[in-house]
Amino acid sequence: MYLNCHTYYSLRFGTFSEVELLQLAQQNHVTQLVLTDINNTSAGLNFVRKAPEFGIKPILGIDFRNGTEPCFIGIAQNNEGYLELNDFLSRHLYDGSKIPDRAPTFKNVFVVYPFEQVLLNELDHFQDHEFVGISIKDLRRLPFSKLASLKTKLVVQQPVTFRYKQDFNAHRLLRAIDNNVLLSKLPKEEEANEEEKMYPVQNLAAAFSEFPFILENTEKLLNKCSIHFDFSKDRKPQNLKTYLGSVEKDEQLLEKLCTEGLPYRYEEVNESINNRLDKELDLIKKMGFVSYFLINWDIVSEARRRGFFYVGRGSGANSIVAYLLRITDVDPMELDLYFERFINLYRANPPDFDIDFSWRDRPAMTQYIFDRFEHVALLGTYVTFKERGVIRELGKVFGLPPQDIDFLLTGRYVFDQLDHVSKLVLKYGGLLKGKPNYLSIHAGGILISDKPLHWFSATHLPPKGFPTTQYDMVIAEDVGLYKFDILGQRGLGKIKEALDIVAYNQPEKHKEIDIHNIKGFKKDPKINNLIKTAQCMGCFYVESPAMRMLLKKLQVDNYLGLVAASSIIRPGVAKSGMMREYILRHRNKGRAEEKAHPIMLKIMPDTYGVMVYQEDVIKVAHHFAGLDLGEADVLRRGMSGKFRSRAEFQKVQDKFIANCRKKGYAESLISEIWNQVASFAGYAFAKGHSASYAVESYQSLFLRTYFPLEYMVAVLNNGGGFYRSEFYVHDARMMGATIHPPCVNKSMDVNRIYGTHIYLGMMYLRDLESRVMERILKERILNGSFSSLEDFLDRVFIRMEQLSILIRIDAFRFTGINKHELLWKAHLMLSKNDRLEHPKLFPPRHQKFKMPQLNTTALETAFEQLELLGFCLCSPFELLEETPKNTNGQKDLERHLNKHIDIYGYLVTVKNTSTHHGKRMHFATLVDQHGEVFDTVLFPPVAAKYYFRGKGIYRFYGKVVEEFGFLSIEVIKMKKENYIQDPRYADMRTSKKLFDSKK
Repeated sequence: MYLNCHTYYSLRFGTFSEVELLQLAQQNHVTQLVLTDINNTSAGLNFVRKAPEFGIKPILGIDFRNGTEPCFIGIAQNNEGYLELNDFLSRHLYDGSKIPDRAPTFKNVFVVYPFEQVLLNELDHFQDHEFVGISIKDLRRLPFSKLASLKTKLVVQQPVTFRYKQDFNAHRLLRAIDNNVLLSKLPKEEEANEEEKMYPVQNLAAAFSEFPFILENTEKLLNKCSIHFDFSKDRKPQNLKTYLGSVEKDEQLLEKLCTEGLPYRYEEVNESINNRLDKELDLIKKMGFVSYFLINWDIVSEARRRGFFYVGRGSGANSIVAYLLRITDVDPMELDLYFERFINLYRANPPDFDIDFSWRDRPAMTQYIFDRFEHVALLGTYVTFKERGVIRELGKVFGLPPQDIDFLLTGRYVFDQLDHVSKLVLKYGGLLKGKPNYLSIHAGGILISDKPLHWFSATHLPPKGFPTTQYDMVIAEDVGLYKFDILGQRGLGKIKEALDIVAYNQPEKHKEIDIHNIKGFKKDPKINNLIKTAQCMGCFYVESPAMRMLLKKLQVDNYLGLVAASSIIRPGVAKSGMMREYILRHRNKGRAEEKAHPIMLKIMPDTYGVMVYQEDVIKVAHHFAGLDLGEADVLRRGMSGKFRSRAEFQKVQDKFIANCRKKGYAESLISEIWNQVASFAGYAFAKGHSASYAVESYQSLFLRTYFPLEYMVAVLNNGGGFYRSEFYVHDARMMGATIHPPCVNKSMDVNRIYGTHIYLGMMYLRDLESRVMERILKERILNGSFSSLEDFLDRVFIRMEQLSILIRIDAFRFTGINKHELLWKAHLMLSKNDRLEHPKLFPPRHQKFKMPQLNTTALETAFEQLELLGFCLCSPFELLEETPKNTNGQKDLERHLNKHIDIYGYLVTVKNTSTHHGKRMHFATLVDQHGEVFDTVLFPPVAAKYYFRGKGIYRFYGKVVEEFGFLSIEVIKMKKENYIQDPRYADMRTSKKLFDSKK
């Protein structure tokens, strides 16, 4: 009887989930129910999936509105009707056009016009599929309306938006947030009626007892509706079923491509390779995944044709078919990758292929996929209200002053001591937290469907400009739609750009580079030594302090070691305590036999019986605990947070433990192994995934080894990496580069290298407008370098405040004129009035000005750079108010082992973390006076007493300790050192005297 029900996917309007709606319906003895969210279909698929559990027949529709103003309700008679509704809604969401008062002529849709709208718009003629909706509150007016005579056209339309008063309160807050107004100023027309509730069926029937024909009409309408989506375990994939139009042609093409790929990938094809290939092909055909592999092959083939770099990773990288199709560069034979991780007969979904492109190339590849295939959309996701966001939004809605909102955000308050309004913010914040706020886009998921994607939901058009589904990846997989992950990353941009830079800076060497010669890179002792000594700044996954520490502890000097390290560093292994155990077993090979359970060691000999990869979870569940591969995969997916049912996961967990007991394992062993499995939650990598990362790391390391300066310029031009830009500039200097500030004749918008001279890009000048940058570069490219300030001003339209930025950073140093003198000249040449932006027909005659003798100090230049670039190009130690009391650095740590050291360091990065007891501690990486990196740790007692106050130079006193060959300092006390006073705002003589005294 309920044709108009809302969930919280009626965004910033509804107040509860689709499952709560079904629970509500069950409580009120409702057996048929229409879900009609406002201009949204996000809940539709899960509503259909869950309804049978509550004994309810699900029906889908859409409540079409302009804002909160109702237009009509569309109710799908069947799946074709749902497609019509989604097509119609999507068109309006794309172009932002208003929903018309009158519905189009649908073929498989019932249309219900609200009673109020019919009267307002004076609708008097209705087609067979059109009806007028009457709510309980409309019954009073119905007998006095001309609509009373339309007995066959009247149906019950009792909207359902709330369960109780609390829902209505939450609704009003959502409407105030949506309208960006104080709650007290929220217009009544922006709210729903408080009586939009569900009543028991018998109560609803009693309310309409004087109009039995309305109840009959409603029942007939509901009985004519039926919608179905297959959520069974045996469901067929809904992805594009064939690549060439028939299964036979697809299978022939896949076999042909694999045969062609064998000689490319393997110098010698042996029996084990052929057996692995036959096994995979047989299973891929049985599972119906042939087209999935061919579509991925199509995408990467197009990328190669366009000269785009890519890395294929994910569980699909465990496949020899993917390796032969060049979807991945990971050889599953070399790494003995576990076939059953990516595909087995128990697994309904195909393997994951995450294909990474350069962040610059990804949009072009996304466009290609939309152009190449018919039914394509980006995968949606929901952005929910988070605690901090809710406090900020509700603070505004309740009129709380900004400082009070900021105080609540700190969390350092005593609830009972707060004022009434602050308490309301926190109270109602709990009601909104976790509810959907708006629709967004999945990080990289693209759906390529056999049916039109509007078969499953409407799509909207986010700023990226590609149609995007209104549901997320979990429900997509439930219904049989499996995503293609097309991702963008800066690491590949660095590799590609580094090769381009080598091409112009060292053209004779560029021809010799084969960036895909991974086999050669793996054997290169220089590259492997960089890994062993952790000199990996700028190199993708291996540059972080934690990874640098791990590489040194493991003494990794080969590809397989790097593959393992890439996964060991993940929080799952570290959390279980197995990272330390892995290091111990790696350094002492006899320890594995002594400590590991024989079955665990047999399952995972390469990792000394320690679970490191996702497939290890499957192996342990299958071989150690006796679960079948399907159950093992439920466990693996549960660990990665992709499972649907907590109950299903619990069932598998119980069976894991029960099976172990049947096998006679000790309770302590069962507990230990299960804790290792559980610690993997959301963090473990597939081995093929780690191997893909290691391949890209080797490519980066090759460039850093043989073309370090070109590579570092590419790193900077692609947004850096783990660290701030200044540290990549520092690293380039340490490798022999001469760093120059921006120059109007030498610099581009990005960094540019000439031999060993790197000119910083104008992009670092934070206040320089992009249009000014464009003008300078365009003029220089068209008409050559600038000869003087006068020449520059004759050719480039620029305002004084923008010109002063360039002069202050010394971008006109080629003139040989002091920048103070240039600033005087600029002020005299540029009037205060805005200059007209037009080309000059005749070069102007410039008046000669006599300038006083002006000087610029090195100290002044350093502070100008600090202000304009965010860092200075001299050593920051030169800016200290007091000269360091010693010259200790990273080189001195070894001779101070187990002793105390007094050392100065410029802060690179701090990792704030907590102990198991919730106490704060810090790991900090710093650069010493000689430019070398060292590491410190502040344990909770010290962290409680001392804390880092932003970037700058700190003096530490602490004990040098060593763990597995990695040296660090356990800090006892520390102090931030003061910089000299900025000479531009201080007594120049005093500052200069201090500066000179330190030289």
